[in-house]
Amino acid sequence: MMTGAKRKRSTVWRKIQAVRFEDIKAWCLGRLPILKWVPVYNWKENLVPDTVSGMMLAIQQVTQGLAFAFLSSVHPVFGLYGSFFPVIIYAIFGMGRHVATGTFALTSLISANAVERLVPSVTTNFTANNNSGILGLSEFEMQRIGVAAAVSFLGGIIQVAMFVLQLGSATFLLTEPVISAMTTGAATHVVTSQVKYLLGMKMPYISGPLAFFHIYAYVFENIRSVQLEALLLSLLSIVVLVLVKELNEKFHRKIKVVVPIDLLLIIATSLACYYADMEYVYRIEVVGNIPKGLPSPKAPPMSVLPEVVTEAFGVALVGYVASLALAQASAKKFKYTVDDNQEFLAHGLSNVIPSFFFCIPSAAAMGRTALLYSTGAKTQVACLISCVVILVVIYTIGPLLYWLPMCVLASIIVVGLKGMLMQFRDLKKYWNVDKIDWSIWVSTYVFTICFAANVGLLYGVVCTIAIVIFRFPRAKTLNLKNMKEVEYKYKAEDNCESLKQVKIVSVNSPLVFLNARKFHADLLKIIQKDGMNSQCEQNTLLCSFSNGSCHGELVQPCHSERHILILDCSGLNFFDYTGVSVLLQIYMDCKNRYIDVLLAHCKGKYQLTVKNLT
Repeated sequence: MMTGAKRKRSTVWRKIQAVRFEDIKAWCLGRLPILKWVPVYNWKENLVPDTVSGMMLAIQQVTQGLAFAFLSSVHPVFGLYGSFFPVIIYAIFGMGRHVATGTFALTSLISANAVERLVPSVTTNFTANNNSGILGLSEFEMQRIGVAAAVSFLGGIIQVAMFVLQLGSATFLLTEPVISAMTTGAATHVVTSQVKYLLGMKMPYISGPLAFFHIYAYVFENIRSVQLEALLLSLLSIVVLVLVKELNEKFHRKIKVVVPIDLLLIIATSLACYYADMEYVYRIEVVGNIPKGLPSPKAPPMSVLPEVVTEAFGVALVGYVASLALAQASAKKFKYTVDDNQEFLAHGLSNVIPSFFFCIPSAAAMGRTALLYSTGAKTQVACLISCVVILVVIYTIGPLLYWLPMCVLASIIVVGLKGMLMQFRDLKKYWNVDKIDWSIWVSTYVFTICFAANVGLLYGVVCTIAIVIFRFPRAKTLNLKNMKEVEYKYKAEDNCESLKQVKIVSVNSPLVFLNARKFHADLLKIIQKDGMNSQCEQNTLLCSFSNGSCHGELVQPCHSERHILILDCSGLNFFDYTGVSVLLQIYMDCKNRYIDVLLAHCKGKYQLTVKNLT
């Protein structure tokens, strides 16, 4: 007789033998998305726009790499490495075709807490050239990047562990108001951390709870120590950056190639600093020596891992949340899908592997992703081409950046966060839709600036769940089994020979962030199942129904069979901002299928909400 251990081994062996080649191939394609899109890449149509976008992206990667390494309290050269290695890893494992990963302001700020705590700053001048360490850098600088690389390594391990645990499916808890408030608060922290460099002040590193307020208190107490030359150069840099970037956005449709103002500003200020000898005459702090070439791989110092657990969790959560939001936005914009769980693996490996090459924590950035949109990038080939350009910079151009003023780098950081800071405008939108979502945004932002980004994120998620639970305790269910369909046909117009097909979907449950995605998916299944697709395009004004009466406006009459989807909202007793966003997404999806969408039995409050968002 077979023992229990033998039976177990026999069962395992049978399962291994049952694995087919198709199963292995499907698994590889799922975990290595590059194997899907490279064989079908359209070289003729996509290579030129990807090349142009990649070159423009490289310029921004270089400038942000230098700036965010500076923000992370390590030597700027490590920002160049962080703009090279993670990009390659994400292109292999990531699913976002327009996601530009690399150095990121929020994760850099989080890792700076660990760096400053474990390797306190003796001087902020990077020009000191002690050749006792690797790459010709001082031992002090190598210790600092060792801590930052350890944060990246452990943060990536946490993300990979979340992939193994399939926690990507829990991302529905990260609602748009919470993500918006957290990223805005973190951006405010980053701007605050750069104030001392913009003003040319010498200030000790301040961190911990309420550090935001302590920094400004220190600035006002020592306002007389402001360096006028650095302040004027900072103001000039910010004005030039904002002005040119606004013009780029305004005329980007007319001029396909945007003006690389970050690069031009770096070149101009470096030349001015060199010829005017600003480092010694005006005491302007400069970047200093930047070594050539790529480093040999070396494992991060494992001894410091227990001391950077807090920062590693912050990097893992904040970096993933910000990156996933950009990936989902690009997928929605360009009509493809993104696996939330696969993104955990992609970003986890983009942190783990580059940490062996002295890289700071990485994530996707809003500015770089927006650049790919505006320059017409098609795939991750644009990001890979940017790596080629960055490699040229690392081996040839890097040392020429010696004279780059630090206050200019600080200006680039601040202006680069404009997109996140402009999320303050979302407050009006949340107020119009749901006052409670507005209050969650404000309180999450306050928690973020008072404590940290990861604390604000945790508070926002807990607060959102608690409010949903207590807000409608009498709701029967959040299950969409209550969704019912009714279908009939009737004569559309006297002069139209075809019938107009109408489908009524009745929803008898709240529509909130907990079930919004499921509602969207189920509704699309109903549409696809019945083949509600028309070849005749028509425009319908999305409007609400009051007391069951319809007020739709058909712009173009059609002589082929037309379709209407009516959502009966009589049982929809509550929805939040996520629910409203899903309704609007359903409208856009149906519009692309030439299906008219109308809402019935909407209450007065919901009618006003729809009008405010359309």
